[in-house]
Amino acid sequence: MQRLAMDLRMLSRELSLYLEHQVRVGFFGSGVGLSLILGFSVAYACYYLSSIAKKPQLVTGGESFSRFLQDHCPVVTETYYPTVWCWESRGQTLLRPFITSKPPVQYRNELIKTADGGQISLDWFDNGNSTCYVDASTRPTILLLPGLTGTSKESYILHMIHLSEELGYRCVVFNNRGVAGENLLTPRTYCCANTEDLETVIHHVYSLYPSAPFLAAGVSMGGMLLLNYLGKTGPKTPLMAAATFSVGWNTFACSESLEKPLNWLLFNYYLTTCLQSSVNKHRHMFAKEVDMDHVMKAKSIREFDKRFTAVMFGYQTIDDYYADASPSRRLKSVGIPVLCLNSVDDVFSPSHAIPIETAKQNPNIALVLTSHGGHIGFLEGIWPRQCTYMDRVFKQFVQAMVEHGHELSNM
Repeated sequence: MQRLAMDLRMLSRELSLYLEHQVRVGFFGSGVGLSLILGFSVAYACYYLSSIAKKPQLVTGGESFSRFLQDHCPVVTETYYPTVWCWESRGQTLLRPFITSKPPVQYRNELIKTADGGQISLDWFDNGNSTCYVDASTRPTILLLPGLTGTSKESYILHMIHLSEELGYRCVVFNNRGVAGENLLTPRTYCCANTEDLETVIHHVYSLYPSAPFLAAGVSMGGMLLLNYLGKTGPKTPLMAAATFSVGWNTFACSESLEKPLNWLLFNYYLTTCLQSSVNKHRHMFAKEVDMDHVMKAKSIREFDKRFTAVMFGYQTIDDYYADASPSRRLKSVGIPVLCLNSVDDVFSPSHAIPIETAKQNPNIALVLTSHGGHIGFLEGIWPRQCTYMDRVFKQFVQAMVEHGHELSNM
């Protein structure tokens, strides 16, 4: 790497001298414009291939899971080539919602009741035209959990459903209380530390299709919720495997990172307003629980959580809530195979908080860590409208577990 760095510095110096000479000759003379473009292109290509495009780091708690992924989910060992003109973390994060396509999906909505009198909105994609799994009772089911204020309409969810459709699978999206347009029947929303609603959904779906392979995938906060559930239940879950994407492993570290001035401006304040909007629609339900005027003045996610979420779920302090919400503390107790994709440049989930050592102690865990990709970005290709690296990891992993998952128990 040192030799490569020296070569690149020498190349840059030679290019600078060359371009300096060409500019003195005159930009429009002797094809200088083309020379400039060529020179910059070569330099950028060298930098991109040496510093940007890299194989992900695969961290597993056991040789069996590592070997399984290399055999049946090879994408986790291949070089990830981020979009050449947009590989920076914030750029990938900001661009993805606008540039990626939204495949059309026809949902069947179901409202299920909860023990406290509330209701949860589930959006089903039954895939009744599946030719691979004609029998609905044995058709693999993928439970999808969107991010913080996300719903079944998010582009990353639609892409997962589209890929699942190609495999012949059925999908169901778990919309958190009050975010998908349904009425809030009780003064309670959601948080990534409380897994009661997720437990209700999992047991409901399993009761409908007990003979079907059952997996789950969670994105961002949805992944945090999923990991906290798996950490609490261990192997005693109907799920056979799970995948998470862009999870915030340590809530304290996530908040600190998002409160840095640029990150606050680009992400934190906007997400805070989204949270405020989601609860303000049901403002009348919380009048006796929290000071809604105070909540609506929050300027960060931490302030919102302190004034609303922590109070709503009975935590004494925001620190108590954030400690309970961090999936890293429960990772050692996960009892089924879980693949976790994170980018080390994700400002939502700082690399120093990724629990690499803890993952090495659990044979059920595989961390796939890319050098770039941002938060739920993972854009690749010149014009990344369709499939992202995250999508490819999702498709290969769920297919591997459905078709070859039995091999893990035999290893």
